[in-house]
Amino acid sequence: MEKSLPPIPAKRYFTIGEVGELCDVKPHVLRYWEQEFTQLRPVKRRGNRRYYQHHEVLMIRRISDLLYSQGFTISGARNQLQELAQLQREERKNGLHSGTDSEGMDVEGESAMGMADSAANANKAFASIDFEIQKLTGKTQDALRTELLEIRELLSV
Repeated sequence: MEKSLPPIPAKRYFTIGEVGELCDVKPHVLRYWEQEFTQLRPVKRRGNRRYYQHHEVLMIRRISDLLYSQGFTISGARNQLQELAQLQREERKNGLHSGTDSEGMDVEGESAMGMADSAANANKAFASIDFEIQKLTGKTQDALRTELLEIRELLSV
């Protein structure tokens, strides 16, 4: 008795209500999942309104499948997602494409091209975050990381 989810429209941002309908998950559950899954970081704008991007909608569908269809706990689903991300990093590093079949579909049923678009969107988001960090602190993210590691080292003595 599996419910078919609607296709994801070609939009840049989705409200929490739209994501709830696209993924068959209530908004309060999405807000909770943001705390439990670090991969979910919707953009927050005026009035703390959340705006999800395409790759986050796909991630929510994966999380929902792991929790509700496959019976994982939140901790187990988190581990599965981390293992999948590690595997994908290794495949990209080694130039392998074993996660796709002959039609270019990955294990989750989304096209490999869509995943590339999601990666490009994520890179843009990270660049935006880097810009905001530099604007607020006057330092690059790498410089901040180095400084924080030095502070951690001083505190551990």
